[in-house]
Amino acid sequence: MTSSIVSKSLLFCCLMWGLIHGSSALVAPISPLDLQPRQATCNTATNRQCWMTSPAFNINTDYETSTPNTGVTRTYTFTLTEVNSWVGGDGGVKVKAMLVNGQFPGPTVTANWGDRINITVINNLVTNGTSIHCHGLRQLNSNTQDGASGVTECPIAPTKSKTYSFIANQYGTAWYHSHFSAQYGNGIVGPIVINGPASSNYDIDLGPLMISDWYYNPVNQIAARVNNPNNPFIPGFPGSPPPSNNVLFNGKNRNPTGGAGGSYAKFTLTPGSKHLLRLINPSVQNSFTLTLVGHSFTIVATDLVPIQPVTVTSLYIGIGQRYDVIITANQPVANYWFNTTFSPGPCGLSNNPRPAAIFSYSGAPNANPTAAGTAPPDSRCADSLTYTPIVTRSAPVASFTATPGSTLNTKIQIDNSIARVFWPVNNSPMKVDWNNPTLEYVKNGNTGSMPAARNVISVPTANVWTFWLIQNNSSIPHPVHLHGHDILILGASPALANPINPANVLRPYNPTTDAATLKGNNPTRRDTTMLPAWGWLAVAYRTNNPGAWLFHCHIAWHVSQGLSVQFLEQLSSIPTAMTLNDITANCNNWDAYYPANDPFSQDDSGI
Repeated sequence: MTSSIVSKSLLFCCLMWGLIHGSSALVAPISPLDLQPRQATCNTATNRQCWMTSPAFNINTDYETSTPNTGVTRTYTFTLTEVNSWVGGDGGVKVKAMLVNGQFPGPTVTANWGDRINITVINNLVTNGTSIHCHGLRQLNSNTQDGASGVTECPIAPTKSKTYSFIANQYGTAWYHSHFSAQYGNGIVGPIVINGPASSNYDIDLGPLMISDWYYNPVNQIAARVNNPNNPFIPGFPGSPPPSNNVLFNGKNRNPTGGAGGSYAKFTLTPGSKHLLRLINPSVQNSFTLTLVGHSFTIVATDLVPIQPVTVTSLYIGIGQRYDVIITANQPVANYWFNTTFSPGPCGLSNNPRPAAIFSYSGAPNANPTAAGTAPPDSRCADSLTYTPIVTRSAPVASFTATPGSTLNTKIQIDNSIARVFWPVNNSPMKVDWNNPTLEYVKNGNTGSMPAARNVISVPTANVWTFWLIQNNSSIPHPVHLHGHDILILGASPALANPINPANVLRPYNPTTDAATLKGNNPTRRDTTMLPAWGWLAVAYRTNNPGAWLFHCHIAWHVSQGLSVQFLEQLSSIPTAMTLNDITANCNNWDAYYPANDPFSQDDSGI
């Protein structure tokens, strides 16, 4: 590995990384000839832990070591368009909407565990490149299908198309979105449902519920405001974003201004039945605490990780996160508010003071609920770290050592004679080159010439545990998302009740006192987790998936401002793990379009 890459030895404010050798974990696919139909007694309402019996796949199967090969291909076509003055599902007018097949959210991608998924994306946007990233899907040995502009591919040029093709190695709930600047905030998002077993029984699958912030102005205008250090929304915090105009439930809600148009999203519960609900937060800025008046949630999966069932009365969901929950309809036949509340502080605000949907029992009158419910405890925008995965993973935390070092900061600097806000990582805000993605450097064998602003961290060794410590010297909790892997959440500093208090300062990781709090024996595992304000987060993942994988904040403005790194994992194995030839055609189309035929130049990180 060249010294220019090795020198990027820290993640965000990552202070160290350690490698512990272990046994390899190879996928062992099952031949379609051996695949038998699931028996009638498998994966029924009374036995959701079973998926198929011959060969046997169930809730205890480790998808990193064995996954079905169904021989089935699910095919989707997404046509991306932009519409000026689009009337959305709340009756409000969005100045510019970017839609998938003319709708928001886009259509649901549905498959079974082990199916192949093909998604053809046709870019009919006027001047924007685009891509589609399937958030949470592992993309084992298919890094070229990850859809990260400037990292795994050149953007798809206007009038051109690309087909993404990959195996659904996991099961559960995910989502897709464009990964081209902050573009997905204009509407290019949609749910993914991979059918598989569950850790608790249910009768009815209600499908996905996407709870998203919604802005009537185009995201490029909002990003310009956020980039302006002289235009703060939160006093003392430069370039903070405005409140969302609304919060939508599967694209619908009442208009918060009280004007005509819009309606509450409604879901039907069958009395006495258990209902699986797939919660997704595809927002650009807002995170939420969720409650259903009079009911509880039994959580059975965090992101795409099945867990031992746990029952709660309220649930915090950060940007990019998903929860599969079971709701038991054991209350009187009536209508009930599904409420969304905000934690006080910098985890998002909305002009809708009470975003809500309606869950109605079958047979209830067609009316709004009457009981408002009670406010849930303040989540402080913090994950629970007490979830227990069904399939265990353990990392040797005794090998984790750390020394205080650099920290993650906001930074105001002059860029092209304009003062603007950046989020530097190791003092470097990420900026990719759309015309020269990381995998093209790999294909051409010249990774040593990649600029420092790519924020590349070399992780060369296969099948070892890597440990990462992130410190946050700011008042903003950050939802951080790793592509290509689940992350073991070893520990985090306590969330603060008032992170925007000017008296706050960074509380760095203390090896003497904090090391004892780390949990390496089957800790909470997921692909998106919260980095506390003014504190630290310790995570680990195993290097068993060659590729260039982003690790970034999922607040759209922050990743646009550079809050990201990329792990170049097992560089020598990338060309043998997958074909890199499909990069060429897409990049040739993009090179012919950008910059010569594009009226707009890249003005952010590009991802």
